[in-house]
Amino acid sequence: MAVFCLQTIAHAQQDPQYSQYMFNTLAINPAYAGSRDVLSVTMLHRRQWTSVAGAPKSTTISADLPLLNEKVGLGMLVYNDQIGVLQNNAVYFSYAQRIRLTKAGTLSLGLTGGGSFFTADLNSVSTTTPGDNVFATNVNNKLKPNIGAGVYYTTDRWYLGGSMPRVFTNSLGKSDIAKQASEFRHYFLMGGFVSHLNSIMVLKPSFIGKAVSGAPLQFDLNLNLWFYDKISIGGSYRTGDAVLGMLELIPAQGWRLGYAYDFTISRLSNNLTAGSHEIMLRYEFASSTVKILSPRYF
Repeated sequence: MAVFCLQTIAHAQQDPQYSQYMFNTLAINPAYAGSRDVLSVTMLHRRQWTSVAGAPKSTTISADLPLLNEKVGLGMLVYNDQIGVLQNNAVYFSYAQRIRLTKAGTLSLGLTGGGSFFTADLNSVSTTTPGDNVFATNVNNKLKPNIGAGVYYTTDRWYLGGSMPRVFTNSLGKSDIAKQASEFRHYFLMGGFVSHLNSIMVLKPSFIGKAVSGAPLQFDLNLNLWFYDKISIGGSYRTGDAVLGMLELIPAQGWRLGYAYDFTISRLSNNLTAGSHEIMLRYEFASSTVKILSPRYF
């Protein structure tokens, strides 16, 4: 399991993956900060490939708000990502300069900075070779700083953004097993729109494309249908990996709940993994002069 985990860190997507990526936008693109026009706090928790020992577990908490008449957005992101004996904790801060180009459209340019702590409890690994020196020393890294950038354009009807949330390719350790592992640059392209079908239903298609060295280009294609601006059902297809079911609820003004289930279709079949589960909780603090009368779709 340790070899599987380390290869995952070294050669595949490293940033936490969420099926409800539309609620993790700040982690993907710092230009998103402040785009919801109120203070917004979001929590996401994901358990991937349940029933597989050492499978990934991720938790992200983010907050962002607009300032200076919505010309500036600020955000903060904290996450914990675990896979096997490996663990990554990170804190990032985002700044977005928001430029109103048209009456309905806003262009946002964002920067993010922060860092992560990568650890590996190699001493706990059971090996076929007792006393293997490769697993003799744990990895306890100091802070690995990094920066990122993004661009995001949004209107009331559609949005489009691109980003590179990590620029530096930091080495992840000095032990024999970790010295070959390093952070890789991730590239994201995302977009979506809303279509009001009638007074009851709203259709919201969206997508995200992810690229990282050593892994195939991957897309999540998503379609959600809202009813009465209170409940949404939807599904996604993640290329080469999974099909997803999603449910969103707005139980009270300011609150939003979400759940997603991944049915694995890759060679790591659902018979082995029992799928992946993900929950989302968001609260938006409307001021006395701002009323959230209907859900913001993105």
